[in-house]
Amino acid sequence: MHHTSLEEPMMRNRPLEQPLAWTEKGAFVRRPRHRLAWLSFFVSLSLLAMGLYAMGYLGPARDVLLQGMAPVQEGINDVADQVGSIVTTVRDLRTLRQRNAELEARINSLIIENVQLKELEAENANLRRLLHFAQSHPFLEFRGAEVVARVIGRDPTNLSNYLLINVGREHGIREGMPVVTERGLVGRISKVNSTTSQVLLLIDPASAVNALIQSSRLTGLVEGQAGGELVMNYIPQDAAVTPGEIVITSGLGGHFPRNLVIGQIMAVRQRDYEMFQKAIVRPSVDFSQLEHVLVITDFVPVEGIEDLSSP
Repeated sequence: MHHTSLEEPMMRNRPLEQPLAWTEKGAFVRRPRHRLAWLSFFVSLSLLAMGLYAMGYLGPARDVLLQGMAPVQEGINDVADQVGSIVTTVRDLRTLRQRNAELEARINSLIIENVQLKELEAENANLRRLLHFAQSHPFLEFRGAEVVARVIGRDPTNLSNYLLINVGREHGIREGMPVVTERGLVGRISKVNSTTSQVLLLIDPASAVNALIQSSRLTGLVEGQAGGELVMNYIPQDAAVTPGEIVITSGLGGHFPRNLVIGQIMAVRQRDYEMFQKAIVRPSVDFSQLEHVLVITDFVPVEGIEDLSSP
């Protein structure tokens, strides 16, 4: 027998506002229909806003909205500017580092070039001075040479001071040939090899040169000392010798040409009980700075002639 509840006629007579759904507990519930209503509301509101905007009624509201959004927009722009500035700074820093590396490499290259140019300039200046010296002594023939070593060695008898130059027997060099620079006498060739030669320096204790005081014309013998200085011996006791006078080669004895500068008198040593006085001579050549020299090739030392200045 079918029974109906009192609610069924009421439900059939009431208009359904929502569709029914059967729940797990066996009861009917209404399904929400508000989504469609909200969508219709927003569409209508949007159409209304568009109409009001088109008629100009929303202008003041827009201005108020824009004025309220101005600080926010300004803040956003500031942040964007700062971010852009940071990006630009990073990019510039990378570029700057690369540029600095390029400049450092260029600077190092220029430093090397500058050093090379200075060396060439110094060498050219030295060679020009040597050339001028050779031109001012047309009666002598010279062979240019480069100093390749300066040797100070001890042998069983004394302290040897000599140079090694890059010319030898193959270049016409012979023992006894004088060696000079534009500043004066350096020494003489003491040993010759095929492509190199040894130069006994003027300041070596084994070196002795007949000399002349330029102003007074007094003669003597300039000898090297163990300490690297020069002493002019055998100057007459009664002769007047003044510091500052120039000492040159006299040509006596036939071992060196005349008028080569030896040095300058710095002091005079005179004792009453000695037959001769002596003078301390400062060499005109700086032996520690020699780089290029000239070998006088057309001067042949005369062997077997006694030094006229010897006692």
